[in-house]
Amino acid sequence: MKQFLRVAWVVMRKDLTVEMRSREIVYTTVFFAASCVLVFAFALVREGRPLEDASAGILWIAIAFAGTLALGRTFERERHTETLRALMLAPSDRPAIYVGKLLGVLVLMAIVEAVLVPMVGLLFHAPVLARPLWLAALLAAGTLGFASVGTLFAAMLVRARSRDVLLPVLLYPITIPVIIAGVRGTAAIFQATPDEPMARFWAALLVFFDVVFVTLSLWTFEPLMTE
Repeated sequence: MKQFLRVAWVVMRKDLTVEMRSREIVYTTVFFAASCVLVFAFALVREGRPLEDASAGILWIAIAFAGTLALGRTFERERHTETLRALMLAPSDRPAIYVGKLLGVLVLMAIVEAVLVPMVGLLFHAPVLARPLWLAALLAAGTLGFASVGTLFAAMLVRARSRDVLLPVLLYPITIPVIIAGVRGTAAIFQATPDEPMARFWAALLVFFDVVFVTLSLWTFEPLMTE
């Protein structure tokens, strides 16, 4: 276990170090996500009043789009530098490599969400500070479920010619339950009177999805990458 965690930490640190030097993925995903929110704001806000119950859905749509872009760009870098092949040839557990890549993606998505949440709160009058702990829990659980599947597919498609098209085609149908649960749970705490029992239900469902998706990804990462 110690060796497993060490390999995961090294992979994550490598990805984040490269990103800190270039800031390519962070700038791209933040700009893209912010553009999505602004487009929806111009479309759905009339005379300073946003469409009712739109904020939760817009937040999660922007997260999903930005996450897909971050996943694609992360593994595009691996393809150009041939570092993924080197990782696969390293004398270490391949699931540890997956965990390291997943943790790096989660950090990048957390940075994007730190920008998106205040934007949605400002533009759509969403009460993002009404239940901050519940909102953070829903975002964390939903992001983990989305990124766990996305990391697996992005690594699997890294050498595919149509990877930019195939990634969302494969990713969205499987992660739709995660996005729906995130939207419903977030909408419950964005109500005028936050519905904590409903938010708790959707958060628990997201945790269930996380366990299933992470377990299946760890189980299938090595055979998929071997093939």
